[in-house]
Amino acid sequence: MNQKVQSYLATDTLGKSVPELIIKVYDGAINNLSDASRFYQSDELTRGYDALEKAKRFIVHLYTTLDMERGGEIADRLSKLYVFILEQINIAQATGNQNVMEESMVILKNIREGWSQLAEQTRKKPESPETLPGPPSGTNLSFSI
Repeated sequence: MNQKVQSYLATDTLGKSVPELIIKVYDGAINNLSDASRFYQSDELTRGYDALEKAKRFIVHLYTTLDMERGGEIADRLSKLYVFILEQINIAQATGNQNVMEESMVILKNIREGWSQLAEQTRKKPESPETLPGPPSGTNLSFSI
């Protein structure tokens, strides 16, 4: 990667809050799912498969960085949701199913919105270790698989 791009990425990351960094990870997963869908539609199967692999890396990162101790029930539910999305991505890789990719993007966009609200709240007040990471209060993260 060229030095200017690396410098920009480092600068873009350094000043971010925890919620803003998490949003970037969600954006990476969502963007790669979108790319994969587009590639599969245009019959570029290898590129679609590769984009899904990248999306999986973002989801695995979200999964492995969950703080199960501090996150409690929400972290537990998110872990199950991430496992579900990873399974869906595997199905999409095997079948090219557009609906599976779209459903995964919708789920991720909904969770990302919660983090976006939290990022907005933290811009208004300083971060405290007791409140991060976790979705904003009042955010309904209930789901069933």
